[in-house]
Amino acid sequence: MLRATLAAIAILITAAPAAHAVERTRLGFGNLLTNDIIDGGADRWRTGSYTSSRVWGPTWTGVAPEGFGDLLELRIQGEIISPENIRTPDAGDRLYAGALSVGVHTHMQRGAMEYAVGGDLVFVGPQTGLDGFQAALHDLLNISEPSDAVRDAQIDNTIRPTLVVEAGRSIQLGDRSTLRPFVEGRAGAETLARIGVDWTFGSLGQGELLAREPVAGQRYRVITQDWTGYSFTLGADLAYVDSSVFLPDDRGPALDSTRERVRAGIMWQGESGFSSFAGVTYLGEEFEGQDEGQFVGSFKIRLGF
Repeated sequence: MLRATLAAIAILITAAPAAHAVERTRLGFGNLLTNDIIDGGADRWRTGSYTSSRVWGPTWTGVAPEGFGDLLELRIQGEIISPENIRTPDAGDRLYAGALSVGVHTHMQRGAMEYAVGGDLVFVGPQTGLDGFQAALHDLLNISEPSDAVRDAQIDNTIRPTLVVEAGRSIQLGDRSTLRPFVEGRAGAETLARIGVDWTFGSLGQGELLAREPVAGQRYRVITQDWTGYSFTLGADLAYVDSSVFLPDDRGPALDSTRERVRAGIMWQGESGFSSFAGVTYLGEEFEGQDEGQFVGSFKIRLGF
């Protein structure tokens, strides 16, 4: 089913017209790896994810086009969520879950407002094979792997269509400083409303297309320019959470209705085209009984060839 979904989305991107005919070419690629290895090396809670984006559209002019569907992003993500102890978790800890999502998003700018609207199909449960992947990887690295009991009790197989909408506005505070307040809504695998802000100091990232990684909220470069140097980023957001497939009403702990994130990062790009990003995010408690938040790191390296 996942293969058929990918094929259908590829056909949609290459063949489906927008409100008016648009000739699209591939404009960029971006990805981001997020992992909790910086948080004491313990695989727990939002333990790891990988997000990848490919974008097609008309010629990039430094801002997204006005038309809905003119610029299309194919986004793929895999994520593993686990209890604090993947061998013998406490009775009140969250359940193990693997999730794979694939979707199409469109980016547009109308006046000063920037919009990202899209939909994902989120595949959850043993059908993703992510529990087996983590077990094999941990066995290769000679570290603890999820126990059979943890894997057997994981979130059941399901498929959740998910709508995602973000609206933001970039406010220039000077030649090298940008403040971007935003609001976001999600409905599906997780249903929530979020308000936040991102601040960037530095030229890197200006005139580029950045997408938001869902777990940490870090923004990663998808359409890039030939800048060189550094940029620093700070961000924070607060969400009201109505429901989550990863914290079901009938199993495991109850979800916390508020969720906060605080993040920082640094981007660098050299004259050869080699670039990198490293960021850290604090994730607040997500369920009742979680005694503390956690830190996750986000990483990206792009070679210049």
